[in-house]
Amino acid sequence: MLLVESSIDTERQELAKEYARLTRWLFFIELVVVGALLLVLIFGGISVKLSHLLAFPQPWASALYFMILVLGCGIITMPLSYYQGFIMPHRYGLSNQKLGAWLADRVKASALGILLGLGIVIVVYWLLDRLPDIWWLWASVFLLLLSLLLTRLTPTLLLSLFFKLEPLDDVELKQRLMNLAKRAQAQVCDVSTMDLSSKGTTANAMLAGLGNTKRIIISDTLLQQYSPEEVEVIMAHELGHHLHQDIPKLITVQAITALLAFYLADLVLKASLTPLAFQGVADVAAFPLLILFLAASSLVITPLINAYSRYLETAADETALELTANPQAFITAMTKLTDQNLTEAQPSRWVEFLFYDHPPYTKRVNLAHRYLQKTA
Repeated sequence: MLLVESSIDTERQELAKEYARLTRWLFFIELVVVGALLLVLIFGGISVKLSHLLAFPQPWASALYFMILVLGCGIITMPLSYYQGFIMPHRYGLSNQKLGAWLADRVKASALGILLGLGIVIVVYWLLDRLPDIWWLWASVFLLLLSLLLTRLTPTLLLSLFFKLEPLDDVELKQRLMNLAKRAQAQVCDVSTMDLSSKGTTANAMLAGLGNTKRIIISDTLLQQYSPEEVEVIMAHELGHHLHQDIPKLITVQAITALLAFYLADLVLKASLTPLAFQGVADVAAFPLLILFLAASSLVITPLINAYSRYLETAADETALELTANPQAFITAMTKLTDQNLTEAQPSRWVEFLFYDHPPYTKRVNLAHRYLQKTA
């Protein structure tokens, strides 16, 4: 089989590099701003003074502190959020949402995030107050169960809050994808379309849910611009994750890292009692210290998790090639996705290490060429 090369759009790549560079700068700016706020609260004595005003039993004192912190951070970072979330996607042609619709989505996403964060804070501080010696263990178990619940609810509840999901009406393509799922030993309940075009110009596909909620979801932008062979190879990649049990693997890794982070946070809280005049590990004044340490731990561990994710993604690419035996469709699909989603085709090694949870375009295309050589 002779592959017909598919070239990346050079103009789109220049935009992709510019967009990625600006996104990284905004990320670091927000990181510095929020980090500085937490440091001032901790070491400026403000958190201890504020705790005197929050003279409520735990976990309600920390729940109120959380709401105050969310409100403060939201106000401070509002210009950054607006620029990165609305101005930039429009400037680079990735979004077609009107301001009102974007604000409505932001309100829904913020409400979900606040409710989720509030629930986590209440449970964690209830454990800190009642079980100060082993709170970190039960907090990790709670996050594991919450992660499983959210994974199950994604296609039936979370996605439907932001997108309209409908059954795929292309009978031939639906049967093709259902047959593909059988070859990948995946039991899916349905194939649905998602109206991504109502908000943006990017394309996406996923295998979402757990158990009887598992389904194939394809964006309408993918259906409009990709051939059935390209759609099939993209979904074969997603089904490769199912075949390799990658979701349980990632949840397990995240559970282990959460356990380690909470354990180390317990040591930090106990070590800070005297120097920072905290009354105990459950003292509401120590809340920003806990947040700061967990955020710093996440920054340190994320590149390692990303490296593991890239390994899993490469294995899923290999499975996609094996399931479809169509390296040509794989290459053209990756080329279209890279151009359409404005992704850097060949980032620097440091950028890939720090930010990429998928292999970059050039490595994925090289994998397809190696597959062809192996099967020739």
